[in-house]
Amino acid sequence: MKIVEIRPELHLILLEFGQAYLWNDAGALTLVDTGVATSGNDIAAAIEQLGHRKSDVKHVVLTHFHEDHCGGAAEISGWGDVTVLAHRLEAPVIGGEKPAPPPRFTDEERILHRDLGAHLLPAAPSCRVDRELEAGDTIDFGGGARVIHTPGHTDGSIAVHLPRFGVLFTGDTVAHVNGQVMPGVFNLDRAALLSSFRRLAGVDVQLACVGHGEPLPDAHAALTAAAAALPA
Repeated sequence: MKIVEIRPELHLILLEFGQAYLWNDAGALTLVDTGVATSGNDIAAAIEQLGHRKSDVKHVVLTHFHEDHCGGAAEISGWGDVTVLAHRLEAPVIGGEKPAPPPRFTDEERILHRDLGAHLLPAAPSCRVDRELEAGDTIDFGGGARVIHTPGHTDGSIAVHLPRFGVLFTGDTVAHVNGQVMPGVFNLDRAALLSSFRRLAGVDVQLACVGHGEPLPDAHAALTAAAAALPA
């Protein structure tokens, strides 16, 4: 586990697999995504290293149902007075009421998925969703966080925009790999994913916190340039 300060209110927690973001509103903590099912101890350790307690977590916002993003949610939901939030379309999968639909691989992604086969991720335990989100909803953290529906990676994928701070959490709609800003892989609907990527490029933000990779400074320019390079 590694902790990276992005700004005083915001830290990136790099986990054994995947990553989570921790936002601090005067001691009331919000986690955006939770890593895989074995991540709870590392996230708890990170919170304690930053001078907080597990019970300070008030919100867990899940960008989508994949196990490397929602795997730790079930454990964390039991740390105290925690509200778990996800899009309405993701909630039945996260809650274990509906099976997760598999991605529709491109040829390149099929090869990548095969190469990653040795790194099978633990299944995400079912987790209650206390609040089902819709596009345009506001979440009470970061001065008022706005929900942007970004279908494509999954049907109910979301991004979360903090207009007051110029911060955007993109989920897996955007990745930042080896210095390249790119759409996420392993999607349900690549055409919809590209449309959602373009939508996020139209959001005026200074910092984008991506699902995989380092956060993007000067994010609006980086996303705009990447969107312009996408196929028509």
